[in-house]
Amino acid sequence: MELVKETNTLTKAPLRLLVAASGTGGHLFPAIATAAELADCHIEWLGVPDRMETQLVSSLYPLHTIAVEGFQQRFGLGTARILGGLLGSILKVRKLLKEGNFQGVFTTGGYIAAPAILAARSLGLPVILHESNAIPGKVTRWFSPFCTAVAIGFAAAAKHLPRAKTVVAGTPVRSQFLTPQPLKLPIPDSVPVILVMGGSQGAVAVNQLVRECAPAWFEAGAWVVHLTGNNDPDAESLKHEQYLSMPFYDNMASLLQRANIAISRSGASALTELAVTGVPSILIPFPYAADDHQRFNAEVFAASGAAAVFRQSELTAEVLQSKVLYLLKDSEYLAKMSQAAAHLAVTDSTERLANLVRELLSKKDKSKKDKTAVETAPTKTKPASAD
Repeated sequence: MELVKETNTLTKAPLRLLVAASGTGGHLFPAIATAAELADCHIEWLGVPDRMETQLVSSLYPLHTIAVEGFQQRFGLGTARILGGLLGSILKVRKLLKEGNFQGVFTTGGYIAAPAILAARSLGLPVILHESNAIPGKVTRWFSPFCTAVAIGFAAAAKHLPRAKTVVAGTPVRSQFLTPQPLKLPIPDSVPVILVMGGSQGAVAVNQLVRECAPAWFEAGAWVVHLTGNNDPDAESLKHEQYLSMPFYDNMASLLQRANIAISRSGASALTELAVTGVPSILIPFPYAADDHQRFNAEVFAASGAAAVFRQSELTAEVLQSKVLYLLKDSEYLAKMSQAAAHLAVTDSTERLANLVRELLSKKDKSKKDKTAVETAPTKTKPASAD
């Protein structure tokens, strides 16, 4: 009997999960990190044509794509077309879930989440949604009540989701951030390093301020590693032996582990990486982010003492220059900022999310099997009484 039980365990089919994540690194990287932790599951991906997932995901998991648009802020002529497209997307995802015999959906929000959530729930499948920002996006706010669980990156997000079942899980980072990484750049070991990063698209306004400030930082002995993005026409305008400029850098973990100060936008993924590596930061929220969510993210770091926050419209080169010089001179204050950043990190976020997904999918799978067993069990007839 024990041998049969052990054999059944070994041959148990893996849980089948559809991951719905699309568009930006903020949506994709946490989803990829979580999927990697779920190596014991069969995973397929739902995305949108011509977005980042076609390059980042297609070689890792089977990729299915649907055409889905953003939701307009106001009802107008395009609303009916968008709603019609949403209905069509829901039907396509519903068919995919049924034919693929999936047992649940994991999504990181954004437009792709809406049809995935509604299709899954129409089939009675569990949905786990991860929201990384301190103020959730409109798709999360609208559709989170339909989800089985909503994992949040910042505890502050819970008050904006009063009808959702929330659990604080942090935001997953790629595994490289959790182990020391060698930095393959010609920077001396003893010098302070200022890292400037504007997100996946760069930040032209921030880049201009940094180039104005940099000569004073060079004079103070600092090196500047400047990730300019691909949209800056003046990216090559500054030349100095202590200045390294590039559109992006593959091993961000190694750069952040070496940096003494970061000047950054405040997207959730960037802040998670700053926290995990314990880097003090000067945050300049992207002023046109949806619902001003980058400002809310930044305020969490400012309140903890991990960052100084400036609005882009109010920040001058003189203010930025002097703030960085002050931090470079006050090593004790910089160390306190580093400790505060590290205190915000949830280093086991990937494991928390993966365990939540396994738990809810397994619970649904067991319930389904129990129901099937009851329905297929032979009916016992009552023995006739002897007269």
